[in-house]
Amino acid sequence: MTPFRIALAGLPFPESPEIAVQRATAAIAEASRIEARIICFPECYIPGYRLGARTVPSPDPEFLEHSMTTVAEAAAEGQIAVIMGTERFVGGHLVITTRAIGPEGELLGHQDKVQLDPSEEPMYRPGTERHLFEVGPLTFGVVICHEGWRYPETVRWAARRGAQIVFHPHFHEAEPGAYRPTKFADPKNTFHEKAMLCRAAENTCWFASVNCAEPGAATTSAIIRPDGTLLAAQPYGQEGLLVEDIDLDTATGLLASRCRTFA
Repeated sequence: MTPFRIALAGLPFPESPEIAVQRATAAIAEASRIEARIICFPECYIPGYRLGARTVPSPDPEFLEHSMTTVAEAAAEGQIAVIMGTERFVGGHLVITTRAIGPEGELLGHQDKVQLDPSEEPMYRPGTERHLFEVGPLTFGVVICHEGWRYPETVRWAARRGAQIVFHPHFHEAEPGAYRPTKFADPKNTFHEKAMLCRAAENTCWFASVNCAEPGAATTSAIIRPDGTLLAAQPYGQEGLLVEDIDLDTATGLLASRCRTFA
């Protein structure tokens, strides 16, 4: 057994980009205190997902870069890796991304959102590459929101290349009149949480999905075992860290590796 402690940051939607940074650094410190080795934040947590119901200030390249420096310093201080949902400019175009930061505060790289939701296309440019990252014995991939729900190939790409876990930062807010779940993967709810189970089971890898603490949202943060069963889920709308030890040895990637691909 190779245990590895992970944390998912189910934080409230930030009232401002500055508050997002403050809450993120506090969550990093807390995750470090309880000996998590990596923490993942929701989609675009800094500065906040700008296509939802809330108002988010216009993109500011200098703020984004400065905030990521602050996050890296917090990672180094806590000796913990961080997957931060954010934005960045690439060739003058805004992209949705995650910034992977190592436990020394070093930049491991970015995973840009390759498969945009149609509603995001007027604002963002899609990414063009997929990446794997390593932290100690852990190899992981990242898929962001829509691409994890609708494009299972993105998770399989990582699992076929050795990822034991795929992190899935997303943002899902309550919609007027929508069903409000009280139990995970409720048949009356949308397909999204059932998709979490599938992403793990169809690839024999761990799958960790993190949302903001959004009362009434159709999804919550959850960690799924490689056999497609639920290890843990955050109570709906409840702020806090979801922290669990996962056994890396159970992530064999067997079913992903058996997929016969065709040109």
